[in-house]
Amino acid sequence: MFNKRTKIKELLQSAKTDIPCTVMGWVRTFRNNQFIALNDGSTNNNIQVVVALGAFPDETLKRITTGACIKASGTLIASVGKGQTVELKADEIEILGDSDAEKFPLQPKKHSLEFLREIAHLRFRTNTFGAVFRVRHALAFAIHEFFNRKGFVYLHTPIITASDAEGAGEMFKVTTLPLDGTAPKNEDGSINFKEDFFGRSTNLTVSGQLEGELAAMAFSDIYTFGPTFRAENSNTARHLAEFWMIEPEMAFYDLEDNMNLAEEFIRHIIKYALTHNREDLEFLAQRLEEEEKQKPQQDRSEMGLIEKLEFVVNNDFERVTYTEAIEILRESNHNKKKKFQYLIEGWGIDLQSEHERYLVEKHFKKPVILSNYPKEIKAFYMRQNDDGKTVAAMDILAPGIGEIVGGSQREERLDKLMERMNEMHIPAEELDWYLDTRRFGACKHAGFGLGFERLVLFVTGMTNIRDVIPFPRFPKSASF
Repeated sequence: MFNKRTKIKELLQSAKTDIPCTVMGWVRTFRNNQFIALNDGSTNNNIQVVVALGAFPDETLKRITTGACIKASGTLIASVGKGQTVELKADEIEILGDSDAEKFPLQPKKHSLEFLREIAHLRFRTNTFGAVFRVRHALAFAIHEFFNRKGFVYLHTPIITASDAEGAGEMFKVTTLPLDGTAPKNEDGSINFKEDFFGRSTNLTVSGQLEGELAAMAFSDIYTFGPTFRAENSNTARHLAEFWMIEPEMAFYDLEDNMNLAEEFIRHIIKYALTHNREDLEFLAQRLEEEEKQKPQQDRSEMGLIEKLEFVVNNDFERVTYTEAIEILRESNHNKKKKFQYLIEGWGIDLQSEHERYLVEKHFKKPVILSNYPKEIKAFYMRQNDDGKTVAAMDILAPGIGEIVGGSQREERLDKLMERMNEMHIPAEELDWYLDTRRFGACKHAGFGLGFERLVLFVTGMTNIRDVIPFPRFPKSASF
């Protein structure tokens, strides 16, 4: 068996010494032909592999370059140097993969995030991205753990769909028809999708919610966790064309139940990362602190990363209605002094990121749950309130990024739902399968969606969403 290695993280945490062991990993540095800093991705910390002078041929030593992959066997001993408690005294070294030191892009120096985005296929080997993606893994695990403990059923919803759950129309079309103009046409000149693979027009999904509602009407509590796609031409630090969504749907829930679950959910997964990824988060906190020093004093965060995460875990979220929030924003000095790019003049507008962040970071200084939005700016499936103007919707706003969760109590009344669909020109016949959940055993139900990358952005303190997904997809970019 080839893989008889011990992970570096395990060795560095071990209290044992004078034991034989084997490590495998990638060379970070090789100093004085004696000291190899080796990393295998299990931790940001390297293990020092000590090479005795004259113990190995020169041709082997010349191949121990930055980026090379090696296997080292020997004895784990107490370290006499600073910075590590143990080190590996090497008896055998095998070069598993060479690396041309002059061509390897990741030299042992600090690289900008912009540069690392250009070589995203190699950036996993840096400390920053090692920490980010280990935290991402932990958050994903904690999500499944949370719902599993509560008895939710994990549902895989389709990636290819014929429906537009959000009604936004910004969808990627899926087709096998030729793109050279020879696709079959209808009499009016439009594409005849009956000749396509699925026999109809299909797209990449923007949400698994509608399908999730079908399952909630049988299992009571379900959740999805999968990729979603938006053909939105947004080149911002907060938008991706492909991103992952967590979408629970719960039967017998009203809006308050929904808010309670979402708050508990966010707290749980952040607490999990604080407990299990403390080392990575402390590294990222230090990185963020150095980044903040480059900003003007008024633009710096009042809390460090760890402090911010612990604050979210330990404090109740502020709950306010949309109407209350509009009044707070309208009367704020920020609005009166015209510091908002989009000034708040009256009720009914869709809040921008700058408004959401003001509420969270300046006014309440904690996460905020906004509820009861104007129905005109929300989706067709949200339950209409008795005032005739608002719907039972809620958003959770987080420091630094604004909206992190969007959800609502769903409209369970068939007549109200069909009336709203008609107002919004959504063809009822295309969603007849969805309307069956209202025809046969309807009940109050609710759900929400959490953009996973925005959560990872919040927890890691990174500032660009392209840095928290392994292979980012955005306008004019689909590398790797």
